[in-house]
Amino acid sequence: MKVVLIGVGQAGGKLTQRLVEFDVSMDFDAVQGALAINSAKTDLQSLDLDTVLIGQDRVKGHGVGGDNELGAEVMQDDAGEVMNSLDGRITARADALFVVAGLGGGTGSGGAPVLIHELQQIYEIPVYALGVLPGRGEGSMYQANAGRSLKTVVREADATLLIDNDAWHESGQSVGEAFESINQQIAQRVGLLLASGEAVEGVGESVVDSSEVINTLRSGGVAALGYASAGASEDSAENINTVTSNTRQAILSNLSMPKATDADSALLVVAGDSDRVPRKGVEKARKWLEGETGSLQVRGGDFPLDSERLASLVLLGGVERSPRMQEFMERAKEANKQEERTEDPAEMFHNDQLDDLF
Repeated sequence: MKVVLIGVGQAGGKLTQRLVEFDVSMDFDAVQGALAINSAKTDLQSLDLDTVLIGQDRVKGHGVGGDNELGAEVMQDDAGEVMNSLDGRITARADALFVVAGLGGGTGSGGAPVLIHELQQIYEIPVYALGVLPGRGEGSMYQANAGRSLKTVVREADATLLIDNDAWHESGQSVGEAFESINQQIAQRVGLLLASGEAVEGVGESVVDSSEVINTLRSGGVAALGYASAGASEDSAENINTVTSNTRQAILSNLSMPKATDADSALLVVAGDSDRVPRKGVEKARKWLEGETGSLQVRGGDFPLDSERLASLVLLGGVERSPRMQEFMERAKEANKQEERTEDPAEMFHNDQLDDLF
């Protein structure tokens, strides 16, 4: 699946770089281009990517200080410059665009929905958001920002793949260690998803292509991603339980939005040596996934990969009704009150400059 990545804000830029590095290290060639956008000059200087600094007239390269309304304004002010920077990077080869952002900060949470809206006006290919939700311990401002931003991002994007920071935050880790670990896990999972929708050499019986990824996300709303892997026998018949066990673990223990299993659609990708992938195991896992998600739109296929392990990667589309989402939005509303804001999180970015946009 050929994609162009656009990182917005500090977290978005760092995660975009990690995704590019993973794609290069695995020689997948799924990422066709990447750009990082921020209002803080120092954050861009630490990236090994092409960059665009926005908001120089307003914040002089010092960032928006967590103010996502200001983040939205500076993105709107400099939208022309950003779109010019993307011109030529997004070619006919691209299957989709991914706008990558942490939803709790200022530039990312405010600027990402504005940029997605601009992209939707110009490009006919899907424009997806890859959004990272702040963990419970990251402060009320970040929770409130994410609650307001998420409403708008979901409305503007063709689908929003969400990562809950709490899902992969191990106890005892410092904040820096946690972010580094989470970015690595996101890069592995999302990178494998993009690559599995890419034409590869192999003898898989039912190789996944980009259309199956796009169709799984067609319902829009919120999407989640699960992953698990285990060592595999050389005899595919002995790997039936491995595939089914990996699939259960991916959904029940390693989902990017925990407990978000009530889905409109799903895609199961079994990655590994084609000779080790059991047909019966893939079909058995797919049937289990139908029952677990309550969806009849469950696709499944292979991703031939030179490995002694088998992995199950599960993409779920339309999980916004999950208890985890409801729990987060309640937390965001409470944080909003603590921040002494009077507007409803659903009524996002109320100012004269942006009223027409949304």
